[in-house]
Amino acid sequence: MFSVIPAKFLPNSKNPCWYAEYRGNATTDPYATNSYALYSKRFRIVFDYLRKVFWNHLYHYQGRHYRLRCLPHFYIIGQPKCGTTDLYDRLRLHPEVRFSASKEPHWWTRKRFGIIRLRDGFHDRYPVEDYLDLFDLAAHQIQGVLQSEVAKEHSAMSNIIIGKAASASTMWDNNAWIFFYDNSTEGEPPFLIQDFIHAFQPNAKLIIMLRDPVERLYSDYLYFASANKSAEDFHEKVSESLQLFESCVLDFSLRACVYNNSLNNAMPVRLQVGLYVVYLLDWLTVFDKDQILVLRLEDHASNMRYTMHMVFQFLDLGPLSEKQEALITKSPASNTRRPEDRNLGPMLPTTKAILRDFYRPFNTKLAQVLFDDAFLWQRT
Repeated sequence: MFSVIPAKFLPNSKNPCWYAEYRGNATTDPYATNSYALYSKRFRIVFDYLRKVFWNHLYHYQGRHYRLRCLPHFYIIGQPKCGTTDLYDRLRLHPEVRFSASKEPHWWTRKRFGIIRLRDGFHDRYPVEDYLDLFDLAAHQIQGVLQSEVAKEHSAMSNIIIGKAASASTMWDNNAWIFFYDNSTEGEPPFLIQDFIHAFQPNAKLIIMLRDPVERLYSDYLYFASANKSAEDFHEKVSESLQLFESCVLDFSLRACVYNNSLNNAMPVRLQVGLYVVYLLDWLTVFDKDQILVLRLEDHASNMRYTMHMVFQFLDLGPLSEKQEALITKSPASNTRRPEDRNLGPMLPTTKAILRDFYRPFNTKLAQVLFDDAFLWQRT
């Protein structure tokens, strides 16, 4: 990665962009070996289009060809079942925002290690060049602004910003670390995803969407469980997961248990994902607090216009017309609970009480870190 991504970027783009020499010719397929295109049908349509226009977007200088490469200006990093899809769908409608070619490329947490699904073992690693290809469509549009005659005359900056789409694994999923480091760290990973992102992009902006962890866990169960779903089955899975997690913390540190791949795979429900403050504190070890915007799904659902304005301000986006704003804030919510899952009803009161007790100290710490008692989730 460090040999591909430079230390400095173009000064006239909000995004980390740079020109890289392209050594192919007009008949070379620049995406022939891209792993996303090879293994995913949904990427092929995008790459088929990019392949056709690729040569037209090269910068030709002194007999050499250069392509504009870009990383995202901001990342939507978490958490799953907390409204990240809805936020992504609304931000896509802003005229100054572009996203990667896929909503959830999972490159930082999985694909660069050769992991598609942990249970399937390892595949070939996706190189960083494959990841950068996902931003080519946005890079072409930025390049068009930078190279236009008007921009040259006025030294204009491209106002387009690229977002890393809502891979809700980015904030919490460090399961791969144990396969690449020895046990000298006493069960805690020596490096996390945020360490690598910060190494390339110390000025990146991060957006986190959170939700009452009790409700998040039930929603997660309803979405991912394949058969025999019921409030009673959820209660049994919660009880087993709590026993496994609490047994772990008797012998190891909290972080070691949160990032323990074997434990996470053994728990029937993803209890650890709701321990938001553990992950947030790790991100705050490398990124400043003003680089991170933390939202609540509950606030987003009740006052979407307010939360979207917070996001626009955080990203320094330009003003919108009333029509554009209405399009973004009044469209139906994305990725809501499926009808068949809604018919199962709420979790058992006993389950909710057990989970409230488990998550309470973590919510308390989160509210202290963010100076906001709303993250206690006492009214939900």
